[in-house]
Amino acid sequence: MALVLHGKISLVCFILGFSVLLVNILELLINVVFSTLSWALLSLLYVLGVAFVIRRLYYAYDFQVAIRGYFIGVVFGLSLRLICSTSSYRLFGWYMAILMFFHWSEFFATAVTNPRNLTLNSYLLDHSTEYHIAAFGSFVEFTAEWYFVPDLKQPGLLSVLGLAVVAGGEILRKMAMWQAGTNFNHYVRHVKEDGHILVTSGVYGLFRHPSYVGWFYWSIATQVMIANPLCSAVYALAAWKFFNERILEEEATLLNFFGEQYVEYQERVGIGIPFVKGFQIRR
Repeated sequence: MALVLHGKISLVCFILGFSVLLVNILELLINVVFSTLSWALLSLLYVLGVAFVIRRLYYAYDFQVAIRGYFIGVVFGLSLRLICSTSSYRLFGWYMAILMFFHWSEFFATAVTNPRNLTLNSYLLDHSTEYHIAAFGSFVEFTAEWYFVPDLKQPGLLSVLGLAVVAGGEILRKMAMWQAGTNFNHYVRHVKEDGHILVTSGVYGLFRHPSYVGWFYWSIATQVMIANPLCSAVYALAAWKFFNERILEEEATLLNFFGEQYVEYQERVGIGIPFVKGFQIRR
């Protein structure tokens, strides 16, 4: 399957964004002659310069796709640099790199698997007010604990375990998007579209909602990874509440779409999120 135009634009601009890392090499070369040029200044010049070129190359909707992919890539690249530094704040780089990759990969995966439903919302940058509040809360907790208890924010075994679960959750979600193909959507559909089928094989043979399972554990593990004990607990409760309600709504529509076929699927396959039962019909 050929990659659609906006998938290509997003990919190219994301690569241009995280290529800000190349400024490290440029800094070494230039500072042989101009020792006063700082990495920050060179990075700023790169970011603004490439953003100017993107503005000249793309217009209207194409530009909106491009500029989002580009700045997500910039933050991803800067996060990788922070990870590779000796800064005591480098664990935050893990978090930002994972967040940026998640948002960009949601758009790109949609471009690959379900291009007809590809929109700017596929970046999930405007997912919900609650999502933004949760992200801001995690930033605040991390910074406060880094300032008052800096030893807590050093990468350790718990961070590595959290990272492993994050990776597993991300892979599971993307596998679900890939296997569902055009049957996958970021939003609950209340009207059955032509060609919509019930996918029950692959990861859907393990969980009824593998994309939600992946995202559920991914979200909690990000906080475990960066040693945010308060947000780990809050994220677990908030994520459980969100997915419990979301699955109830979605299964009501799926039962309406597929009837007895979905009831039999429910009996065969569990959900994968503790204590979430879904929408059940009593026989």
